[in-house]
Amino acid sequence: MNKQPITSRVHLPILIATAIILLVVVPVLHRCGIISDFTLGNWGKYLCYGILAISIDLLWGYTGLLCLGQALFFTLGGYMMGMYLMRSIGGKAMPTFLSMRGFTEWPSFFLPFSSFPFAMLMMVVVPGLLALGFGFLAFRSRIKGVYFSILTQALTYGAALLFFRNEMLMGGNNGFTDFRTLLGFDLRDIGTKRSLYIATALLLIGVVALCKWLTGSRFGLIQRAIRDSENRVLFSGYATANYKLFVFVISAVIASFAGALFVPQVGIINPSEMDTSKSLEAVVWVALGGRGTIIGPVLGAISVNALKSWASSGATADFWPMILGGSFVLVVLFMPKGIVGLPAQIQGVLARLKKKKEEEEIPAISEKSPATDP
Repeated sequence: MNKQPITSRVHLPILIATAIILLVVVPVLHRCGIISDFTLGNWGKYLCYGILAISIDLLWGYTGLLCLGQALFFTLGGYMMGMYLMRSIGGKAMPTFLSMRGFTEWPSFFLPFSSFPFAMLMMVVVPGLLALGFGFLAFRSRIKGVYFSILTQALTYGAALLFFRNEMLMGGNNGFTDFRTLLGFDLRDIGTKRSLYIATALLLIGVVALCKWLTGSRFGLIQRAIRDSENRVLFSGYATANYKLFVFVISAVIASFAGALFVPQVGIINPSEMDTSKSLEAVVWVALGGRGTIIGPVLGAISVNALKSWASSGATADFWPMILGGSFVLVVLFMPKGIVGLPAQIQGVLARLKKKKEEEEIPAISEKSPATDP
């Protein structure tokens, strides 16, 4: 079995310092005007992507399941939040996507979403049940490897086509937008935007803590054993399908909550978020940061999206896909452990060079030493 990843040795003070920066320093700097509203909104979005990356790492990095459908669960959580936000707009006028189809009243399935607790419940139930049903069929059929990846990608593509249809009454290709309030607070207010950022940072810290605990427990040992050699785990008497199903459902719910907090910060949700390229891009974040590390995918998501914000504007906009692809190739070839593994990788190279230098110096010393007379 592989050695414990480098992030298992990250000291608690470093994680606490990071939490203080996210929860205290950044909001204070924003309140003082040093950080702009636009920058704060971007960082809120990056943290949502970081949570999504963790959900992929929990599957791919620790269990060996490369899921190309996490964008589906991310978007479903966004739609659950979007339905609540649409119901919160108020007024007698119907949204355009309903009035164009002749609706004068809200469809019945929209009505319960006037309640925020119900919307939060649906953020768990809808993606959780979908993951449970799909995962049960897939894992009981012993589907794994590239076949599992293809099936999750096909599921996401099929769901996107379904949501693009106006008959779904979910806004079609335009989705939901023009949100105004959340729990009675104006979404355009600076204080509300700051609160959403803090909520996202709290969720990220909570998810990191949960996943660190889960992967550090006996359950995590079985996870890594399944990743390294599932047949041996089966022969040891463990029901690997149940373990994989549990992880799949948990990762789907995590991605859903990330999507739910993403929507009020960007102001829109539509089926394009389910695009298969979104899931593939998220896989790049995990690989770049370092899979099987929890912290690495967060760093990868923030780094790639910050780079994207810079490179996708101006003269470099047309070259962004090549920059992303080149980064992925670079990581695969020269940084197999990602960003978090780079210090250990550099340390290993330096240690080998030092050892090689010492080995070269030993013959030189022995040649210089005078021969002793018999």
